[in-house]
Amino acid sequence: MTAHLEVHEGGRVRLVPLDGALLSIGRAPANEVTVASRRVSRLHAALERFPSGWSIRDLGSTNGTTVNGVPLRQARPLHDGDRIDVGPARLLFRSPASEPTTDTVTVDPAPPVPPLTRRERDVLTALCRPLTAGGQAFPSPPSVRELAAELGLSDSAVKKHLTNLYDKFELTTNDDRRRPRLASEAVRRGLPTA
Repeated sequence: MTAHLEVHEGGRVRLVPLDGALLSIGRAPANEVTVASRRVSRLHAALERFPSGWSIRDLGSTNGTTVNGVPLRQARPLHDGDRIDVGPARLLFRSPASEPTTDTVTVDPAPPVPPLTRRERDVLTALCRPLTAGGQAFPSPPSVRELAAELGLSDSAVKKHLTNLYDKFELTTNDDRRRPRLASEAVRRGLPTA
């Protein structure tokens, strides 16, 4: 089996394959790993694949993330069997092909937010707001129509700005998860969402 997470939560175990380059963990349903607890931030942590293997990074969560009982202060590489605690959930990292190593893995910081026009920043801020706002978990990111209504733009104008943002953030796949990925990537890169 390929690399995956064993997610232990509420007496149940589910397997989440690690088949992409980025996997988000948090309370919001748009995350690849959703942990339904108020102790978990909407966008809590992220796993990233690098040529040398997987690493984990806390995304400024309120209650933090631990790996093998140690609070996560900066990105760190993961090894087969590492235990990740996010709120009440325990995630076990499984990578059968990896071998224990003592090599140091340097994880580059997230790239900066690309240059944005004022309207692109407005669209992106509105798109990211549900990830960082308090309250109930949202069922999905804002739709094009909801973004247009909030910003006083036409649907076609919002679509054009989103297309430009996908290009600037190098999100080339054309699937229904592009908006959540764009929001996650913007927050990861430190886009102000106020």
